[in-house]
Amino acid sequence: MTDKITRMLEDFRASRVSPEKIRRTLKDLPYQDIGFANIDNHRALRRGFPEVVFGKGKTVEQVVKISQKIISHDGILLVTHADKKAYLKLKKRYPRVKFDERAKIISYRRSKPLLKAGTVLIITAGTADLPVAAEAKATLEIMGNPVGLLCDVGVAGLHRILDKRERLEAAGVIIVIAGMEGALASVISGLVSKPVIAVPTSVGYGASFGGIAPLLTMMNSCSPGIAVVNIDNGFGAAYFASLINR
Repeated sequence: MTDKITRMLEDFRASRVSPEKIRRTLKDLPYQDIGFANIDNHRALRRGFPEVVFGKGKTVEQVVKISQKIISHDGILLVTHADKKAYLKLKKRYPRVKFDERAKIISYRRSKPLLKAGTVLIITAGTADLPVAAEAKATLEIMGNPVGLLCDVGVAGLHRILDKRERLEAAGVIIVIAGMEGALASVISGLVSKPVIAVPTSVGYGASFGGIAPLLTMMNSCSPGIAVVNIDNGFGAAYFASLINR
């Protein structure tokens, strides 16, 4: 449930809010038509988190207008594949808005989230996978998840991940991000009793086919307990991990 509606219900129970204020708050449910977009204001009630904006392909003006509507209604904003120009425009109106340049994510929260109990551990096979890890980390944090990060522990040096067994066991959910042949997800899954979310990346030489090779490896893993998201989809992995963690 959104922060705004939660506060409204609390005020209503305490007789501090009028029926007219309730009507104004709920009038844009379930969605709001702003001409070029239909904003799903009902998303937070259904899913527990507001609609997330995919910035790529939208103009700066479109991203800013959609973002303003979401912030006004929900008090939370997450824009993936974001443009820095959109961030700078939003920053003028919302000084607390943040931009993670590596993750290409714009984020905003009017109030701090209630932290979930379990830690989501993000693991990358190589340093080149860090931009996807950054997207996952930024998404997890705004959704209220404690996050851990292990970098550059791919199967070319297997002793590096075997040396981190305590951190693997302490995690509630594990996200494994790997390009090339994508074998790390199977290795991790074979070591732990936790759900593993595998993210293939487009990192690799020609025969990795822009991430298709690790995608197929992860989907064909013989180790049970692995869910696979699309290529470079750190956001999708983080969202799924947050649902599990909740």
